[in-house]
Amino acid sequence: VQLQASGGGLVQAGDSLRLSCAASGTIYSNDIMGWFRQAPGKEREFVAAVTWRNYKRIYADSVKGRFTISRDAAKNTIDLQMGGLKPEDTAVYYCAVNRDGDDTFNLRKYNYWGQGTLVTVSS
Repeated sequence: VQLQASGGGLVQAGDSLRLSCAASGTIYSNDIMGWFRQAPGKEREFVAAVTWRNYKRIYADSVKGRFTISRDAAKNTIDLQMGGLKPEDTAVYYCAVNRDGDDTFNLRKYNYWGQGTLVTVSS
């Protein structure tokens, strides 16, 4: 599976931004697709994920109520609608696929990664 993330950019605090990730190859019903981010000097962290089978959506506490993940199973895409952006949301955002179908928050469980897209939020 190859993943292509897009949609990053420079925005101001409070703005919204929508990221997209397109997967080429098969996404299986047991898969989970998710978004992670990595800020400069920090470890990569979980942001949000969606299960392919039943569309269960999971969020990190830091983005709950501000970000919404969605998927289009017909197109093998996921989106991340980000609202109320804060400077601390500045990071490279990566989409990824978890073939194990569990341990959603653990980046080591994700088998395929996109190249990342940079989101910069100015204050």
